[in-house]
Amino acid sequence: MRGKATTDILKAGIGFASSHADDPFEAMAELGETLGAQPLAGAMIFCSHRYDRDRLARAINRHSEGMTVIGCTSSGELTGNGYDSDSLTIIGFPADSFCMTSHCFDDIDNFDPQAAREQVRALAARAERDSRALGESVNHVALFLVDGLSHREELLTMTIQDALGDIPLIGGSSGDDLAFRQTAIFDGGHFHARAAVIAILSTSRAIHVFKAQHYRPGDWKMVITGANSPERIVTEINAEPAAAEYLRLAGHAGEALGTAFFAAHPPMVRAGGEYHVRSIQSANPDGSLTFYCAIDEGIVLTIGEPVDRIAGMEALFQEIDVHVGEVDRIIAFDCVLNRIDAEQRQISRDVSALYARHRVVGFNTYGEQYHALHVNQTFSGLAIGK
Repeated sequence: MRGKATTDILKAGIGFASSHADDPFEAMAELGETLGAQPLAGAMIFCSHRYDRDRLARAINRHSEGMTVIGCTSSGELTGNGYDSDSLTIIGFPADSFCMTSHCFDDIDNFDPQAAREQVRALAARAERDSRALGESVNHVALFLVDGLSHREELLTMTIQDALGDIPLIGGSSGDDLAFRQTAIFDGGHFHARAAVIAILSTSRAIHVFKAQHYRPGDWKMVITGANSPERIVTEINAEPAAAEYLRLAGHAGEALGTAFFAAHPPMVRAGGEYHVRSIQSANPDGSLTFYCAIDEGIVLTIGEPVDRIAGMEALFQEIDVHVGEVDRIIAFDCVLNRIDAEQRQISRDVSALYARHRVVGFNTYGEQYHALHVNQTFSGLAIGK
């Protein structure tokens, strides 16, 4: 694969390749061979956390000179097989109909909203300027990847979407296959911890950003009465120890809590006239619960109930077809808890087949970003027409 060139070529499809090779250089060689020599404006890479990141960075750089490449570690990948794992995947945007430019926030613990707004506005102006060669009608979207262990997604997402104005933001939080030890973002030839990257993708093609979830609110309500907000820890629900009260309201008092249980019984909150999932990451020895998202005292939650996922996804894909016509690729940010719940309900093969049929690629996240929202347990993404 190579960077942007000026050679005129027939309109090319969005490139995609995946490898399970253990060695990063071998994996990148496989990806490069599959993508071929078509000029690319940029690429996204999603990788299993098992890869040595320094070696992987060198391998990526060897095959992507002169090209914008962003990416992150994952908790599973979405490939031509649907749900996949232990892989290195790449999405390549052909230079004949795309332009891509990025900016990395490499110290989000000290994120400065004022400075970030100026940087994002400058990036948007650059994208507008650089994409003029694509024609008179150009669409823009912001692809956003953020450290999934940072606890900074809400602030960054709101700030960046505000600076973007009418350009929609879509993205996901990096994962590490539920180890919860170290996730990373790739930009500028390096993997970064405690970082985020925004890339503005400009194209002459039709695009559509979307968000879908597979749960509806239940009847039981619970109020958070004790919380350590900076750490996303809930200590009390309804003035009772959080984990025990959550179990009781879910109708499973005395059962063991774990990732599969959290995926099947997600708390939901009403905001902006809609219900959104607020997923639980872990149950702690002291009886508290750690969440994937911002949480605070006084918030009223209900426990979500599953809907027919397959029917809902079929309806979503029909809606996407209305917006973009024939789909080239759907770049998806799919919460890892969706994957776990599909496995528990024994529908993961059906979901994988559905994803493969509708040309879905992407990764399993620790959370998703949609416009100004940081959300959990959604299937969100960007559909791009041919």
